[in-house]
Amino acid sequence: MITSCGILEALLIAAAPPMNTTYAEAARRGGRQILAAALHDSRARTLALLDAYTAALGDSLPVPCSPQLNPPLWEVGHVGWFQDYWLARNRQRAHGIDCNPDHPRPAGRLPQADALYDSSRVAHATRWQLDLPDLAATRAYLAAGLAETLSLLADTAESDEALYFFRLALFHEDMHGEAGIYMAQALDIPLPGALLAPVVAPPAASSLALPAQPWTLGWQGEGFAFDNELAPQPVAVAAFEIDAEVVSWRRYLPFVEQGGAASPRYLRQQDGRWQRRFFGQWHDLPLDAPATHLSWNEADAWCRWAGRRLPSEAEWEIVALTRPEFHWGQVWEWTASRFLPYPGFVAHPYRDYSAPWFGDRYVLRGASRATSPRLAHPRYRNYFTPERNDLHNGFRSCAA
Repeated sequence: MITSCGILEALLIAAAPPMNTTYAEAARRGGRQILAAALHDSRARTLALLDAYTAALGDSLPVPCSPQLNPPLWEVGHVGWFQDYWLARNRQRAHGIDCNPDHPRPAGRLPQADALYDSSRVAHATRWQLDLPDLAATRAYLAAGLAETLSLLADTAESDEALYFFRLALFHEDMHGEAGIYMAQALDIPLPGALLAPVVAPPAASSLALPAQPWTLGWQGEGFAFDNELAPQPVAVAAFEIDAEVVSWRRYLPFVEQGGAASPRYLRQQDGRWQRRFFGQWHDLPLDAPATHLSWNEADAWCRWAGRRLPSEAEWEIVALTRPEFHWGQVWEWTASRFLPYPGFVAHPYRDYSAPWFGDRYVLRGASRATSPRLAHPRYRNYFTPERNDLHNGFRSCAA
């Protein structure tokens, strides 16, 4: 079983196109060998998180009912179900985005799985009342599903259409791995350091000036794209100035201390010092670290207090792809842009991924320390409602 990051990195570098050697580009464009290694790697993180939750909570994994949480047994079972539903049980998986999602499927290895794990049908609040398989059965379900997925992958053509659902299942598991990390933060569950990317010391703060220019927003070319990244559209971007770094605690906290906002989530003042709660432990707050666990409302309020504004997602995308001194990847970054479809949007077979959420959410760009490097792509659009502060989310600002 390939779980070593060193082996995976070597595979990515060897197989990715010469100008696209990042994990994200390789996962979106790479072939069977890269996908097999990545699927192993993603599952290893899922199981490491499950081990950490089990050590903290016991085999029954009880957690309080909350709109920002899922029962851990449901969460990992859903990951296994999603892979089974869109790969082993999908008779049209070779068609890629042309698959009819409503075609009849055979029963899976767990006959009641649709009634338990289909997030489109199982209302969030009811997930705590389900009679779920126990921990051992859930682990067996995951193991059997991954084995079948890898067997199917080995016989799959090396084309974007044929590999589409393997890539979708990979990214889906990566997303739930990140959810497991921010849920652990909310529940004070300690995690191994290997599950988080290291903190990168920021260089001296500076700003970048971009001239007015045309830009094509959205995914272009071959490989995998999420439906909300399509269709690519030309936009006119006016000249703007933007922070080269995300806003740090050193910049943000004077706003709090002057009464502009309540103390951010996971922060407190102790003996005149700011501290943060980090997976169940209080530590002195590193003031030059990115301000994080901030809602869109808090980010927008700071910008107005500072005489600044949040960037649009087009501004964020253009500078991320054209200016190497633009540093991102420590926190998800709120933008001023509502999560809306690009012109020409067509929902992909997993119809609930984007379309139900348009309008009432804001776009976040970038990635966080909890994000799999495979998802950290400059064109990836994350999206949450403005009050959410449980993710590793922060922001940067533009001149007003």
